[in-house]
Amino acid sequence: MTRSMFRSIAYQAVFVASIAATIAWLAGNLHANLAARGLASGYGFLIDAAGFAISEGPIAYAPGDSYLRAFAAGAANTLVAAIPALALTTLIGTALGIASIARNALLRAAIRVYVDVARNVPLLVQALFWYISLAYALPDSASPAQFGSVYFSKNGMTLPPLFGGAPVTMGMFGLQGGTTLSTELIALVSALAGYSSAYCAEIVRSGLLAIDKGQWEAAASLGLARFRTIRQIILPQALRIIFPPYISLAMNVIKNSSLGVAIGYPEIVSVGTTSLNQSGRAIECISIVATLYLALNLLTSVVIGFFERRARRGS
Repeated sequence: MTRSMFRSIAYQAVFVASIAATIAWLAGNLHANLAARGLASGYGFLIDAAGFAISEGPIAYAPGDSYLRAFAAGAANTLVAAIPALALTTLIGTALGIASIARNALLRAAIRVYVDVARNVPLLVQALFWYISLAYALPDSASPAQFGSVYFSKNGMTLPPLFGGAPVTMGMFGLQGGTTLSTELIALVSALAGYSSAYCAEIVRSGLLAIDKGQWEAAASLGLARFRTIRQIILPQALRIIFPPYISLAMNVIKNSSLGVAIGYPEIVSVGTTSLNQSGRAIECISIVATLYLALNLLTSVVIGFFERRARRGS
């Protein structure tokens, strides 16, 4: 090991040790101040009964379950909203981005209007708009609208059971059985997809336009149709330009799902806020929520980064 390498490692070790010491001092100071004021601290409250209800979610939960299970249910609900929103963002944004460079001037203008409106209206306003619109437009649960095997009502969209279970039937108190996607979930996913797809469209458009004009001319000289040129020649090369800003966009979609608390969707921020109010463990609850979002975003970055590296090797 050379002297310069040893010096570099030593500097890094000192820096890491300084950060660790600072965090330890802050934690100790916080614990001492809380104890002086007679306030409890620590994560032991997670095994206590939460005592509040969570209206929906893939993880079975009852008010008598622990705070830990409540946080798990909230985390699962965050994923239930974020994953389809990110998928729709990618599909819609890619389609809009490709269409935004079409030869049809009217189509380009329409997409330009959509992108400008969607990006400049706050996401919270869009979430409230979707939620209020669905609440007014959908019929009561006693007389749902039926489209094939799918039912729509103010309770949301009811589908046939996805993994077995009771079929959808009309009972005394409305629809029973099946799988129901709540109005809150539909509104949140719609708002996230509508808002983020506008940014995705701009990312795709800029990536396509960044490819050298000679690539387009070479494809045209071979007689390739414009859509085939984009799909087989331009887009594969543009992916290495698209992926870096797309990773940031994907992270924002996950983080923006926290706005579900404004329309009553029980995602992790909603669960964390309720847990904070009941237990009084503000720092602990906030740290759990922050750690969850950090983990989700790091995982998203790793997964999309894997595909980015594959795209770079293939280009």
